[in-house]
Amino acid sequence: MVGRQILGKRVRHLSRYKDIAQILVANGFGWFIDEIGLSDVIDIPRRLFSRKQERQTLTTAERIRLVIEQLGPTFIKLGQVASLRADVFPSELLDELARLQDEVPPVPFSAVQSIVETELGQPLAEIFSVFDEVPVGSASIGQVHRAELLGGQEVAVKVQRPDIVKKIEIDLDILMDLARMAERHFSWAKHYSLSDVVEEFRYTLMNELNYTIEGHNADKLRSIHAEDQHVKVPEVNWDWTTTKVLTMEYVRGIKLTNLKLLEEAGYDAHLIAERAANAMFTEMLVHGFYHADPHPGNLAVLPDHSLLFMDFGMVGRLTSDMKRFLASLIVGLMRGDADAIIRTLYRMSVVPPDIDDNKLRRDVEGLREKYYDMPFQQISLGEATSDLFAVAYRHQIKIPSDLALVGKTLITIEGVVEALDPSFRILNIAEPFGRMLLKERISPKNLRKSTLRGALELFDFLSDLPKQLRAMMDGVSRGRIKVQLEMSEAKPLIRQLIRMSNRLSLSILLLSFSIFMAGLMIASALAKTPSRLWAFPMTDIGTIVGLILLCLLIISIWRSHR
Repeated sequence: MVGRQILGKRVRHLSRYKDIAQILVANGFGWFIDEIGLSDVIDIPRRLFSRKQERQTLTTAERIRLVIEQLGPTFIKLGQVASLRADVFPSELLDELARLQDEVPPVPFSAVQSIVETELGQPLAEIFSVFDEVPVGSASIGQVHRAELLGGQEVAVKVQRPDIVKKIEIDLDILMDLARMAERHFSWAKHYSLSDVVEEFRYTLMNELNYTIEGHNADKLRSIHAEDQHVKVPEVNWDWTTTKVLTMEYVRGIKLTNLKLLEEAGYDAHLIAERAANAMFTEMLVHGFYHADPHPGNLAVLPDHSLLFMDFGMVGRLTSDMKRFLASLIVGLMRGDADAIIRTLYRMSVVPPDIDDNKLRRDVEGLREKYYDMPFQQISLGEATSDLFAVAYRHQIKIPSDLALVGKTLITIEGVVEALDPSFRILNIAEPFGRMLLKERISPKNLRKSTLRGALELFDFLSDLPKQLRAMMDGVSRGRIKVQLEMSEAKPLIRQLIRMSNRLSLSILLLSFSIFMAGLMIASALAKTPSRLWAFPMTDIGTIVGLILLCLLIISIWRSHR
């Protein structure tokens, strides 16, 4: 069924397949088309495979960037997302992907007017008193025009390009097809589950194509900074916003791309850098929701030194677990604690089963030696994150996409603040947030939550254990699981299993008793009217019984080593 679907897509999108294949071949990647078996399907002339042109003078990474730029908006967006994955791609390719340009010629105004009027359901003149025909910015998915509503409010209108959704959906279908074929022919593609990466990219890009989602992102970021007078997020005009048209408050400021103008106007660069870093860490580490593309073109400064955020298509989210992992990795790196870093990687369940632990430890120790004696003020958070991701790439450790996006965002914002003030160190702002995360992690409230969650998970595990064992034994009996035993080792193995089962039973009994006692104490604390049961020294009796069971368990474990 899957094969028929793929073949059907190839037939429907044959013209686009040929475009993609010809661009790949022209830039020296005919071997890839040939290797995955696509050249026979789309009938690419063999003579094209030998065309060398100017590609001999370019590196492989440079040719990949040229291919992406020629393939259009979908692939440009994919390249920008791929530039976040320092754990997947080598540094020379990431440098090229970072150069991808999203600036494209604007759509004619007649097409813009048609889209706006169709989406908003009224003629342009009945909504806007002024609508500038020349856009203030143009990208691969949409372009922004300055306008004024009939009521006099100045707004920025973001308009999606015509037919861009259909074009992107076709490219996404082709990308998924190519990813699946690559997984069948290349081990690296299978290891990194390339089709899952494309599916994740599809989700991100389709959200970016829906301007109502971008509007809600802006609203959430505005609520995060509601009490901060130094951060400005434009208001969304929901009356004139749809999935393809986004109308927001137009705010005039100086973009951080124009550092010379900021200097000439007498702005305090250090203060701006401090406010930018503080805003990003507040979003990321306090609220777990942040602007994930804070490059200088998306940031501007207002006359009162307030920071203006723009373009909310790409945002990041951090769960409480991810925040803990991030804090553990950064703190471990800053303290030179290689064991803490490795423990965190294992807790994240991202370490491949066939990894060489000695080599991993050696590389992490190398990071420790690099940063251990370095003064705190001289450490670059972006460089440290890049170094950690480079180790992950070397050992094929797939960092979760949430943390990969965090890493890229930290590198971007550190570049922004250092361009404003070379003497500024972002870790001076990050340190208080790091301490706050650590305090939050060991607070009594969170410790109670984690203890309760751990107890529930253990209870679920023990509850499911008989079922899992029964399924395993059923698999053995049906021949799905093969077990080989030599008779000479059977008796010692049986004795060892008996000892293990006895200790497990005793451990379960101790755990059950502890949970029972905890329940009694909680019930006694919550009871409105004391019961006669509480007249007995239940806590003392429970402690004594628990200690006896614990002693029996320790003696059993000690005897098993004799």
